[in-house]
Amino acid sequence: MKWGKLVWVLLALLLAVIITACSDKKPEETAEPENEEPTESKEPTEPKEPEVVHKEITISAIGDMLIHSSVYKDAQTADGYDFMPMLERVKPFLNDTTLTFANQETMIGGKQLGLSTYPRFNSPYAVGNALKKSGVDVVSLANNHTLDGGEEAIQSAIEHWESIDMMYTGAYKSEADSDKIRVYETNEGISVAFLAYTYGTNGLPVPEGKDYLVNLIDKELMASRIQEAKKQADAVVLSMHFGNQYERLPSDGQKELVQFAADSGVDVVLGHHPHVLQPIDWIEGSNGNKTLVAYSLGNFLSGQDEFYRRIGGIFKFTIHKTIEGEKETVEVKSPQLMPTFVKYSNWANYQVAPMYQLTNDELANAEKHYQEIKDHMSQWVPKLEFIEE
Repeated sequence: MKWGKLVWVLLALLLAVIITACSDKKPEETAEPENEEPTESKEPTEPKEPEVVHKEITISAIGDMLIHSSVYKDAQTADGYDFMPMLERVKPFLNDTTLTFANQETMIGGKQLGLSTYPRFNSPYAVGNALKKSGVDVVSLANNHTLDGGEEAIQSAIEHWESIDMMYTGAYKSEADSDKIRVYETNEGISVAFLAYTYGTNGLPVPEGKDYLVNLIDKELMASRIQEAKKQADAVVLSMHFGNQYERLPSDGQKELVQFAADSGVDVVLGHHPHVLQPIDWIEGSNGNKTLVAYSLGNFLSGQDEFYRRIGGIFKFTIHKTIEGEKETVEVKSPQLMPTFVKYSNWANYQVAPMYQLTNDELANAEKHYQEIKDHMSQWVPKLEFIEE
């Protein structure tokens, strides 16, 4: 073999060995970086539940302050008039709630206009002062006696209510005053609107162009005002002066108006005019809402002498507000009642007393009468609680 050819054969063999060696070599593994923490998989974040806030207020309501001559004569002093002794026994029960409401049946036009009794009343300013001192915060002025003393008595009364910082509703000094819905803003963060209307004014005409002097029951107007009130306040309390005098059960007309109020979204209806107690009830509105109603709270202080006309009551209930995120709900609950009795002797020494405190010396068969009133008032709300402490 020639040397040249031999060289080429050797070179070919060498190249084959080199290629084989390269093909047998394993690829290098990638080294793990030193000191690297292992990656943890994160759980999905749960959305936070909105905070739930609960707020609550209590409200008391009383019936008719119907100041006959025997009452204001009994209140007369050397310096004027003082009705506080008549309210001392019930004052603690008017002062223990967030708000207290009263139906001021007679205009407190003041002595300068001439005090008067039935059938056209005018009462001393001191009636208002006594209510204020007893814890009353809001008064209704819409009733069948609103126009007894004409516009002059209304304006005089309102001037005094304003001077003692008492919220009033149902009768107003001007159109602008009437347009302003009465909303009580409590420190607890719950607002309450108070509306008041009456069936009429004993035939006395409302002065032309001055409808603001008294709110008359008119469903169309009431529906509009109720909706405005619902926008401005958490709860709406409607006072209605309606029904038949001295009847202990509500009329069909009362029931129909209360159903209208419930369908309109009113939270509580406070009834006046019959001068006797009518039962408490819950009424379901068209939207499934529940409206608490006292068809009539009777006479709280008056000179009427028939037995049932001497019985009134302090009606109490709770308004509960729940705030959950941007959602707010309001619930009326826990109705309570304390029946009251107007004591007097020989048309003097008038005093409003809790019925549960009466002795047989103060009222014969006191316990029997008290139980009868409890049964009467709770016949539609068997779980109605009676205040006895």
